[in-house]
This record gives sequence, structure tokens and C-alpha cells, in this order.
Amino acid sequence: MIGFIVAGLVIGALARLIKSGKQNFGLLATLLLGLAGSVIGGVIANLLGTGDIFELNVLGFIVAVVASVLLIGVAEGIASRRKGAA
Repeated sequence: MIGFIVAGLVIGALARLIKSGKQNFGLLATLLLGLAGSVIGGVIANLLGTGDIFELNVLGFIVAVVASVLLIGVAEGIASRRKGAA
């Protein structure tokens, strides 16, 4: 479980480094987006037959980082709409 949390934090941090621009997310948001991305990556890797959902492999890691980058983009879009509407 702790390994899953650490992996989520690493994946979220990598995604924030890859995503251009300034993100106004804290450590908790980075962790949650990284965890969500790692679950998505694990599911996709599992569907492709490369391993179990909780097994760390190269394809799952890459897909998890890409999914986290996309999730950060979605979160930024939601945050900017809320800021603009207020």
C-alpha cells in the first residue's frame, strides 16, 4: 500500500514536470492525480496483457504518467472555469 502511494506521488510529480505551465496544485492533489493515473495505467496494462493492475511494469508506468498528464489538464480546465465563473 505504501509503495502504491509513493508510486502515485512519483507519477504525479513526473506528470506535473511534463505538463507545461504553472499548476496551482498542492502535494495532496498531485498525489491523488498520480494515484488515479497509476490505476488507469495499471488497468490499461492489464487489458493489454502485460501484467497485473498493481504490478509495476514499464508500459503501465508510461501509461500512468500519460494518464496523469491528461488528468492534470482536466483538473486545470475545471479550476479555471470555476475561477472564471466566480
